[in-house]
Amino acid sequence: MKINIYYGGRGFMDDPTLYVINKMQTILEEIHVTVERFNLYELKNSITTLPQTLKTADGIVLATTVEWYGIGGFMQQFLDSCWLYGDKEKIAKIYMCPIVMSTTYGEREGKLNLSLAWEILGGMPCSGICGYIADATILENNEEYLRIIEKKAENMYRTINQKLPSLPASNQIVKQMVSITKNIDLTPQESEQLSQYASDDAYVRRQKEDIQELTSLFRDMMSNNEQDDSEEFITEFKNHFKPKAGFKAIYKFTIDNRKRPLFIEINGMDCDCHYGEKGSNNIVERADVEMQISRATLNEIISSRMTFQRAFMAGEMKMKGDFKTLRTLDQLFSFVEAV
Repeated sequence: MKINIYYGGRGFMDDPTLYVINKMQTILEEIHVTVERFNLYELKNSITTLPQTLKTADGIVLATTVEWYGIGGFMQQFLDSCWLYGDKEKIAKIYMCPIVMSTTYGEREGKLNLSLAWEILGGMPCSGICGYIADATILENNEEYLRIIEKKAENMYRTINQKLPSLPASNQIVKQMVSITKNIDLTPQESEQLSQYASDDAYVRRQKEDIQELTSLFRDMMSNNEQDDSEEFITEFKNHFKPKAGFKAIYKFTIDNRKRPLFIEINGMDCDCHYGEKGSNNIVERADVEMQISRATLNEIISSRMTFQRAFMAGEMKMKGDFKTLRTLDQLFSFVEAV
């Protein structure tokens, strides 16, 4: 049998959690259990690779110290790595004993958090240890506390050796129904390397400058493209214009993938077509009819395969305004060839 101990504290000599796991390790080794210790504070630059060490373990101990609030960053980072990179099928067969000692408030919550996290990962939690210990010497000088630690170590060994089953937990069922782990194509080593880049201020600043340069470049390219096709559709409308004496109206076309709308202003015998939000008098135009249409549908109309009214009735074009003025549009621009 092999048991891994993952210690998430900061390694201080007076840390009561260290005393507990040292005693548990001694007791387990006395009953011929192979114990391997991982001090996360010493392995903080390679925590993302530690889930690989779970593959050879029959059980684990997650031990941490609550110094002010919660289970601490090292342990949280290890659990995050288990979620992202751990072998869930292997984790489902591993028993976990939580050990949380507190020098302040919150040891029970910390123990509960470790148990819940391991259940969500799919593993099986054992009965753990938690307690408020302001001074590690209190543990060393109390025989009753030592017997509690020995009993917990023996119970863990018995649970793993006999592979005692546990009833299903609701959080595992909910996870299976609604939780989806995003696939990450990067290896833990590649992810760690990216994390190092992200913490490099010079690298991040250089990347931001490159992004700004590329953004400026593409903005200029889009602006040039916009200028190149600034006459799109205008020539067709002007060439097919059929004046209607005394008729006045302003049509606004919002065309997909174009930033500026197309305005067609009819004033008797005159037809003014342009892109933008302002007319020749530099006043924001108020259209009588506003239409939203795709470039493909507008090409269909210009190619005499559809009319504005048919496009609206078929749902290919949306409009807002006077429907009678919309119908007049097919009379003003005769794209349909006579049969």
